[in-house]
Amino acid sequence: AWSNPTCSPTRAGILTGKYGTRTGVLVPTDVLSEDEVSLQSYINQHLPGKYADAVIGKWHLGPQPGGLDHPSNLGIGHFAGIIGGGVDDYEDWTLVTDGQRSNETEYVTSKLVDLAVDWTGAQAKPWFLWLAFNAPHTPFHLPPAELHNRQLTGTEADIDADPLPYYFAAIEAMDTEIGRLLDSFDEETRANTIVIFMGDNGTPGQVVQSPYSRSKAKGSLYQGGVNIPMFISGPGVTRSGERESALVNTTDLFSTIAAFAGVNVEQVNDSISFEKLLSEETPSDRYFQYSEVIG
Repeated sequence: AWSNPTCSPTRAGILTGKYGTRTGVLVPTDVLSEDEVSLQSYINQHLPGKYADAVIGKWHLGPQPGGLDHPSNLGIGHFAGIIGGGVDDYEDWTLVTDGQRSNETEYVTSKLVDLAVDWTGAQAKPWFLWLAFNAPHTPFHLPPAELHNRQLTGTEADIDADPLPYYFAAIEAMDTEIGRLLDSFDEETRANTIVIFMGDNGTPGQVVQSPYSRSKAKGSLYQGGVNIPMFISGPGVTRSGERESALVNTTDLFSTIAAFAGVNVEQVNDSISFEKLLSEETPSDRYFQYSEVIG
């Protein structure tokens, strides 16, 4: 799929179905206006009370260091995570839960999954969870040993000399914890849940690999900055194991997820639903890919 070169514009595009030129979120420090209609609000407007919804993890769309109520002001039913873009220490960080701060010392990736397991397990009706990891974001670090299989010292000198294995370790740790979340679902929930896994920008320059260079990675409009992984599985996804080459923009998740939820919609703002691509090989309704960056 195709995203923006940095995280916040991509995330704002998913949340609103609009390109950054329309939301004003063009760089990570921009604030998403509370006048925008979020995906969660849109679904609730069309299907009142049908779904519980939550965002757990990274927000990075509101004013810093304040903006603790920004998610709820945009119609998010429950928020628990990191209001900003990241943490200085993965084992000493600030958790914001529906506007209230607390200090956390559990490894961030694991804590976010704890919160997701608890929230999904407590729901009595269908739910929509947006789980936003900040790993494998900087600072590059050594995750808990039980979450990955790499033999690393974790010293600052070793990380500085070669951050790539630490980046991989953080990805492995995230993968392990995603597995724990999926394993927490009972058979009925697993059978009735669509799972979307994706990145929100290209690989950071410090750990980019061939054929991309540091200047053609995250933050750039080159393919290394805007071409991302997206995997989808669950009910209605009948093209199992296939790779789709059609143009899919991250803004398209707005209308696609709304369609998954039961809203009869094919396009909202700049978002074009790709739901039909999950069950049949058919021409895409999107004829161009659009990304933007402020130089």
